[in-house]
Amino acid sequence: MNTLNPSLLSTFVPTGTLRVGINLGNPLLASLDGNSGDPKGITVDIANYIATKLQLPITFTSYPMAGATVEAVKSNEVDLVFVAIDPVRGADISYTPAYIQIEGAYMVKDTSPLTKNEDVDAVGNEIVVGKGSAYDLYLTREIKHASLLRSANSQAVVDDFMKGIGNVAAGVKQQLESDALRYDGLRMLPGRFMVINQAIGIPKARVDFEKTNAYLSSEIQELKDSGFIAEAMLRHQVQGAKVAE
Repeated sequence: MNTLNPSLLSTFVPTGTLRVGINLGNPLLASLDGNSGDPKGITVDIANYIATKLQLPITFTSYPMAGATVEAVKSNEVDLVFVAIDPVRGADISYTPAYIQIEGAYMVKDTSPLTKNEDVDAVGNEIVVGKGSAYDLYLTREIKHASLLRSANSQAVVDDFMKGIGNVAAGVKQQLESDALRYDGLRMLPGRFMVINQAIGIPKARVDFEKTNAYLSSEIQELKDSGFIAEAMLRHQVQGAKVAE
């Protein structure tokens, strides 16, 4: 049975309450309940499971985008977060293995001459991305010729794009497809430009964070093996993503 000894638990959860940072920048994984205003989604389910297993009270703090969530765990406002694995963030955050994989994709207007992902990285193209998102960090490293234009968050990408900003919108495939339903004259480029691996992150500044990460990693593996993640995806109607291997 996976467990944490009292000493390790006190370094992982120094206040005695598991403080969880929820990233609302990816509605596939978390959103606010329309009635209660409380966060809900796969990440909330996983956090509640861990708190129950450790017999701890739990509190949630919601953040509008991944960047703010990352800063919260780095500054010890929260004990763990749910964000995409990224090497830049990895300087300060220790990740579990991924629990779910999501595709990053491009969207253009019907009139665009661009027909495939490989067309995008060319001089003159301007890609609209959510500031501080996993795909912003990825494209910042990978794009050599096109320019990046950053929206305030992931949810603003399509609206900014339709206001005439940029000629390519980038983001989580399912979110782009959902946002595009509000407009005419848009199409997705086929395939994906990246796979986004979502995981639990904890601050490396904590004592014995490696041991805590090992515990959380074993819990994530158990949740994948037991079907918990797959069932949560069905319950929250998450489509187009898959349980990470």
